[in-house]
Amino acid sequence: MMDTQEIAALIDHTALHPDLDEAGVRRVCDEARQYGFVRVFVPPCRVRLAAELLRQMPVEVGSVVGFPLGYAAPESKAAEAAVLVEAGAADIDMVINIGWIKDGRWADVCADITAVCTAARSVRTHVEVTVKVIIETALLSEAEKTRAAKAVVEAGADYVKTSTGYADAGAVAADVALLRGVVGESFGVKASGGIKTAVQLHEMLAAGADRIGTSAGVAIMLEEAGGAR
Repeated sequence: MMDTQEIAALIDHTALHPDLDEAGVRRVCDEARQYGFVRVFVPPCRVRLAAELLRQMPVEVGSVVGFPLGYAAPESKAAEAAVLVEAGAADIDMVINIGWIKDGRWADVCADITAVCTAARSVRTHVEVTVKVIIETALLSEAEKTRAAKAVVEAGADYVKTSTGYADAGAVAADVALLRGVVGESFGVKASGGIKTAVQLHEMLAAGADRIGTSAGVAIMLEEAGGAR
């Protein structure tokens, strides 16, 4: 059984809503300190502030590329990734080009991912940058999910991720299990999108996720500690 510290280490404490203000960024950084989250995710324009707030803390700053639709030009995505890492991000979640998946343009899908990985990892060579690729499972067939997960591995990313949280549906355990089966045990799988409770978190972990993205991290930690009972 995992203790609360181990659970906190699996959570990407996330605040990506469009009306997030400076006070909200400061709040999620304070919550990371209080509850033991080792990563916070904020919008691109808030990365530099979060990195400064967490400069003396063992907490990584993450942000998003091509979010939430994924159809930005590959050159734009790569440039955005480089800017974010330069600003202090060590974790990048990019959105795959879903339209290209529907077209079967798999070489272009892979090249898009590879360009982001290369750009993100070339800025601060002394920092290990993690790249995760959101495939938006709610919009894909099972065959497309399978091929997309393979593309993420082939392109050199570190994780495949289920959802942005902006589609009609988010993470479901069956999709997490499918992705885990495709990428194998040594590759990362992040479940995100609609995960609000400790029960959901443990369902995703049982299905094969090894990272959880959620804006409900505090509520989940309180539930884990018994504070919600």
